[in-house]
This record gives sequence, C-alpha cells and structure tokens, in this order.
Amino acid sequence: MRFEELRCREIINISTGHRLGYVSDAELDLVNGCVRALIVPGPARFFGLFGREPDFLIPIDCVKKMGQDILLVEVNGGYKRSKRNRTAYF
Repeated sequence: MRFEELRCREIINISTGHRLGYVSDAELDLVNGCVRALIVPGPARFFGLFGREPDFLIPIDCVKKMGQDILLVEVNGGYKRSKRNRTAYF
C-alpha cells in the first residue's frame, strides 16, 4: 500500500467511538523497514484561529481493521499528550 492511499483514510477509535481525523504522517523504523506509528493532527482550537492541539501518535499495533476509506483503531485509556514534543501517546 502506498502512503497516499493511507492519507485518504479516516481514523476511528472503536473503543470510544471518537473520530480522530485523517492520517498526516507516519513514523518509520528504517532499520527494520516497517511502520511504527501513524500521526494524526490534533483538533483545532477555536475555529483554527489559535492553532492546534498536539498531534496524536497511534502505534501500528493498535490498528485493528483497514477498510476502503476508514482505519479502525482500538485505543484503551485516555489520550496522554506531551507538550514538549507535541505528540500524544496512548
């Protein structure tokens, strides 16, 4: 699968039912040649005027199902966001 095909898919958390957004980037393991995580931009603050929340970092092992236009992920627990590196870890 090409990354362009992955960017057009929406990510839904099946444990909570929340829509997380669309894939914007991926974290790669260059030594092993595999994808470690998918990166999704955080939600916009006040209509996008005050920037965005930190990005979500979704580990690839949380991806449960890939459809034509949706990626279903299962993330239990709350979203933990780090202000230093602007990413969210599950």
